[in-house]
Amino acid sequence: MSTATESRERHPTAHVPAPGTGGTRLFLALAFLIAVFNLLGLVMVMSASSVVALDEYGSSWYFVQRQAAWAAVGTIALVITAKVDYHRWRRFAGPFVLLALLLLAVVLPIGTGTRGATRWIGVGPLTFQPSELAKLALLVWCADLLARRAAYMHNLRATLRPVIVVLAAMATLVMLEPNLGTTIVLAAIALTMCYVGGVPLGPLARWSTFGIGAATALALAAPYRRARVLAFLDPWADPIDKGYQNIQSMVGLAEGGVLGKGLGAGTAKWGFLPLAHSDFIFAVIGEELGLVGATAVVGLFVLLAVLGIRIALHAPDRFGLLLAVGVTSWFCVQAFVNIGAVIGILPITGVPLPFISAGGSSLVFGMAGAGLLLSVARQATDSVPKARR
Repeated sequence: MSTATESRERHPTAHVPAPGTGGTRLFLALAFLIAVFNLLGLVMVMSASSVVALDEYGSSWYFVQRQAAWAAVGTIALVITAKVDYHRWRRFAGPFVLLALLLLAVVLPIGTGTRGATRWIGVGPLTFQPSELAKLALLVWCADLLARRAAYMHNLRATLRPVIVVLAAMATLVMLEPNLGTTIVLAAIALTMCYVGGVPLGPLARWSTFGIGAATALALAAPYRRARVLAFLDPWADPIDKGYQNIQSMVGLAEGGVLGKGLGAGTAKWGFLPLAHSDFIFAVIGEELGLVGATAVVGLFVLLAVLGIRIALHAPDRFGLLLAVGVTSWFCVQAFVNIGAVIGILPITGVPLPFISAGGSSLVFGMAGAGLLLSVARQATDSVPKARR
């Protein structure tokens, strides 16, 4: 590693190459895409939640008003993280992870939850999920560690081992909530960043295999998770109970056809599909907007992946590269897990669709992550460094 690079990695605020017009284009494109995601999310939450909101709260606007309020808070978080030089967050990487671990531990004895899970901290409607904060904290910490130790990537004690230790601590606490879906997303973020950072493929593959085996064992160990796996394999074996949500989700998608029934005209949200406005909002999109609308949503996430990769390649330094990779893998892996469960190619894990599903914590911390990606884009250079080509 060159002397200039070593100096830059040791000193987060050191001089980096001046941003070019390419960075401005990436910044504007990503900002526009995030705005589209949020507008689409508000429209679909309104459509998917109107019936249950009227039935439970006496107002069809209940959930969409909450979502709009969280979107406003998320916009503030995005503006702050986008305007602040992303290098400044490096000094808080360690305390950020410790705070996330502390909150994950605190939520177990004093947190609130539903459906047998304890995932929220707060009072009344002002609650949040520490596991969402953990995703952001983990990727910032990993980016800082792997950037500082770029010259020691083959020394697993200096690179992969500390990442595995922190990941294992977070994963253990999240699984105690329990929340297997978020655990999978956390592991995907950390391992993707290690791979891009240059950790040798052999050890990384072994740890990935171990993680997949552990996730499978955990999925089969708990009765309710085992029931989800069995329902995924054959939902028609118990269509009234365990396989009900899987079947109703696919029925909604099938009834949408190519063009859909029309916005607001879907029937799955009329009490047939549980969690239609949160974890299964993609099924409502497929029913009301059809194959065209569902494909467009998938296309938006593909575009997000492309923009994230381009921002990473044009990042002015290694920390910016890893930060962009971490945020992009977060959004795309979570979208894949959510959509995969809705269309029946993955078991149900209970993770929301980024920016679109109803949920304050997911939206606010997701917007903060998008702001970090925008901050990297602001400083992106016109040319791709030779090593990244």
